[in-house]
Amino acid sequence: MTATDIVAAIGEGRTTCEAVARACLERIAAREPDVHAFAHLDPDASITTARALDRSGARGPLHGVPFGVKDIIDTFDMPTEWGTPIHKGRQPGRDAACVALARKAGGLMLGKTVTTEFANLHPSPTCNPRDLKRTPGGSSSGSAAAVADFMLPVAIGTQTTGSTIRPASFCGVFGYRPTWGEHRLHGVMEASGSLDTLGVLARSVEDIALIRDVMLGIAPEPVADLPRPPRIGFCRSHVWDQVEPSTRALVEDAAARLARAGASVHDMDLPPGCERLNDAHRTISSFEFARTFTYEIENHWDEISETLRGGRLHDGIHGSFEKYIEALGIAETCRRRLDAVFDSYDLLLAPAAFGEAPEGMFAFAGVPLYQIWTTLHLPAISLPAFTGPNGMPVGVQLLAKRHADRTLFAGARWAWRALMQ
Repeated sequence: MTATDIVAAIGEGRTTCEAVARACLERIAAREPDVHAFAHLDPDASITTARALDRSGARGPLHGVPFGVKDIIDTFDMPTEWGTPIHKGRQPGRDAACVALARKAGGLMLGKTVTTEFANLHPSPTCNPRDLKRTPGGSSSGSAAAVADFMLPVAIGTQTTGSTIRPASFCGVFGYRPTWGEHRLHGVMEASGSLDTLGVLARSVEDIALIRDVMLGIAPEPVADLPRPPRIGFCRSHVWDQVEPSTRALVEDAAARLARAGASVHDMDLPPGCERLNDAHRTISSFEFARTFTYEIENHWDEISETLRGGRLHDGIHGSFEKYIEALGIAETCRRRLDAVFDSYDLLLAPAAFGEAPEGMFAFAGVPLYQIWTTLHLPAISLPAFTGPNGMPVGVQLLAKRHADRTLFAGARWAWRALMQ
């Protein structure tokens, strides 16, 4: 069941919060030894909370929906350890804003999902439930795996580079990165504040729209119907040659199928200067990351993985403030230039990953693709539309203008229906 299915079924008396929670916990018990999606669980407390929800007269928009939370997001009742032994046992005294809002809406926080170290490059123990030899993608590894393996209907992650869109594609679920700056990140570990957002992993566009509004603290609105088929710009971008040939063919097929369904689909190029976005993202994220974690660098250097020490931290520690400011300027210039593109298009179409999830645990394949769109602050959805040559999921990505997230939802639902015909 999707989250919206669960809310309807409980509201109509066809099931209970406790029954839904028990079903999720049974699935977790059966699959968690193989998948390793969770950092923390408390089944007894979850059942107690579910029973309390059943007794409550309140019926919020998320009533009885179990959800997971990436282990860089604070919760008052479970540790938040950021994927590192440095913070093992770290127990916040309050919920992050997004968790508090989800609970206020009647959601049942079932567990903390595994993250990569500091939501960065060093892999987690989570396996891809579609093929345990393959990565689920990072850094929202556990969130994507739990939803894909039917342990949870929905989970909250984050994205600083591609940490929601990538695992959504690799695991075969819907993934959403909102417009930067719309959601409050109080209680969420900062990686790079100029780029960080929440993320949602779910099994339908409707669920994504519901969770997005809940985390904004506003009354949820149903996904609207488009007044006409969308105008879509097919953007291969300057990293197209790095996409696997089979995935290029699938994305091109998606463009053709959407056109046959009535969309106006045209090739489009990013505005001049956007080829510099990859370097700008690396400069911004590395400079900010190294300063965010000064305490850990100064006091726990040997407990940080070599993967992280030799990568983003090295770049950030040795980066110059002048280059950082220059990179911020490049990013903002490209954002303004891209705004004009949306005079001609409702949506952009792009790959959601360079290919299928690779074997092994390297969680960050395809970084250049995500650096572009994340730096541009656009809202994005990955649709689990295809299967690659090895039988693994391959997503396609739709993007909309900044703060046009509702247009994105309407367009994504239209596109999903067209692609599934």
